[in-house]
Amino acid sequence: MGPLAGVRILELVGIGPGPFAGMMLADMGAEVIAIDRPGHSPLDMKGDINRRGKRSIALDLKSEEDRKIFLKLCTTADALFEGFRPGVMEKLDLGPDEVLKANPKIVYGRMTGWGQTGPLAHAAGHDINYISLSGALHAMGPKDGPPSAPLNLVGDYGGGGMMLAFGLVCGILEARTSGKGQAIDVSMVEGSSALMGIFHTLMANHRWAPMRGVNLLDGGAHFYGTFETKDGKYASLGAIEPQFMQAFIDKTGLDETWMQKHLNPGEWGALKEELKVLFKTKTLDEWNDLLGGTDACFAPILPFWEAHTHPHNVARESFIEVDGTRQPAPTPKFSRTAPEVRHGPIEKDADRDAILEELGM
Repeated sequence: MGPLAGVRILELVGIGPGPFAGMMLADMGAEVIAIDRPGHSPLDMKGDINRRGKRSIALDLKSEEDRKIFLKLCTTADALFEGFRPGVMEKLDLGPDEVLKANPKIVYGRMTGWGQTGPLAHAAGHDINYISLSGALHAMGPKDGPPSAPLNLVGDYGGGGMMLAFGLVCGILEARTSGKGQAIDVSMVEGSSALMGIFHTLMANHRWAPMRGVNLLDGGAHFYGTFETKDGKYASLGAIEPQFMQAFIDKTGLDETWMQKHLNPGEWGALKEELKVLFKTKTLDEWNDLLGGTDACFAPILPFWEAHTHPHNVARESFIEVDGTRQPAPTPKFSRTAPEVRHGPIEKDADRDAILEELGM
């Protein structure tokens, strides 16, 4: 039984970060009921990991009968969340005001890219647009090229799905004290901006240059970056602190002048070129044998489809197999209320009869 056992959350199924937030909550023991749209959607994917551990009922919220089922479900839930454009739920007369009349204690989560208000609120967009506006994208990429488009982890999942799950749990805790529900406005722009807090701090302390690819953590420093190995694979080095760089120097046989230049940005470019040559003298396995598990802050760069094979991930059972599909295990780990995946991804409308029976409908 996970730490959210006994909590019921309704998920108005959308794409990407919404189902991800629902999966996180289900992994932690919450009963997450996915409110699917009837019929087939081109976005439906067989075995979608984000649907694991949930229940499903398909409802047409434009149908009076299904609206009654939805509102009845709301009276039994601690929270619900949706990821539609602002105003969509209001047009259905199922916005926060209507739902809070049915259940004054419910927490109503709303996640969009731009937020519920502001001049861009009704515009279309995707992760790359949201992290553009927050400043996160500008910081990623080489100094002599355009910003690099990352996977949609920063806006959609970090700034969106995780902030939504966090906000819902915060809202549920507050409602149990106050007896009152409320709406939560999750903006991926603001969520990804919050993730940039440390860089605002570094800038304020004059420890971050206002440009890309020349700083401590953006690939500018020789001791924090990625390097190709002799066999065409890649390794990561993160020896920021002097004692960790010293461990790297001791293991690799570099001379002590490296420590004298360690925190001198003027030397970083030349030292990085030397490290590129050095890393190509050994295969990734040879580097791992030399540096793996030491204080040199080294790790092999693994494809995500091979990460489950690393001895550390094996020892921690960081990956599991559900219905024949390998996938990340629930995280974080709890010492007493251990999270678990109760079952694999659900089919659409699989729990309709059981849910209606529970509602007395």
